Formats: sequence, C-alpha cells, structure tokens
Amino acid sequence: MTRADLTEKVYEAKRAKGLAWKEICRKIDPKASPVLLTAALLGQMKLEPAEAKKAEQVLGLPKGSAALLAEVPYRGPLPSVPPTDPLIYRFYELIQVYGTTWKELIQEEFGDGIMSAIDFEMKIERLPDPKGDRVKIAMSGKFLPYKRY
Repeated sequence: MTRADLTEKVYEAKRAKGLAWKEICRKIDPKASPVLLTAALLGQMKLEPAEAKKAEQVLGLPKGSAALLAEVPYRGPLPSVPPTDPLIYRFYELIQVYGTTWKELIQEEFGDGIMSAIDFEMKIERLPDPKGDRVKIAMSGKFLPYKRY
C-alpha cells in the first residue's frame, strides 16, 4: 500500500465512522496537537509508533497501516501550482501579497534568517463574529539565523 492509498483509507474511515478530525485526534492522543495529528493522518507528518497503532485501531485501518503512519513522509505535494482549491489558494495568495512584508518585518526584528517549519507550532481557532465567524491561525516557529562560514 502507498501513502496516498492510506490517506484515501483514512478519509474513507472518517466518513464511514462519521467522526470529525478533532474527535479522531482526541481518541489518538488527547494531549497532542490536532493540527499535527491531522497532518500526519493526511501524510504530511509522521506519528509516533504508539499514536500510529492507536490511529490504526480508531479508524479501523488495515493491518500494517501503523508502520506507514510512523514513517517519515514525502512532504508538500500539491496537485498543481498554483493550487486550484479555493481555500488552499488563499494561503498561496497571502504569500504572494504579504510574503515580502513578512520577510522584511521578521528579518528587521530578528536579522538574516528564516522561521523554522520544523521547530514549529500551529493552532487553528474559530472566532465568533456577528458579521460572520473568523478563522484564526497562530503560527510559531523558531528563528534560524543564516550561518556565516
């Protein structure tokens, strides 16, 4: 079975069981980030072996799925660039519009370097608003200065 095949099986199990991602994540590990666990179930991160075994059980995945869920994945594949899914495209648009601003402001504050996407945390929240609920995404990544050599 390929990782893409397993991702489809995860989606099928989620639909068949009528579970939300947050419910699945709570059943796997109530202390872990639901963003990280969902990313792992979708093939973009890896689960710890105990989490992978629990995911296999919670979702009723085929035997051997836990080993694949615990492997280091090939990250970042998009079906097309720019992405065509409207929600994903908005993130692409944010980078096009604000990317240079974020770069300037981060490097002015921290110096020449990058924000890590490895030593990284993210939280997604729903904020009620009378004009329509808002999405709040908070990202925190370690600053990594470029090294002179």
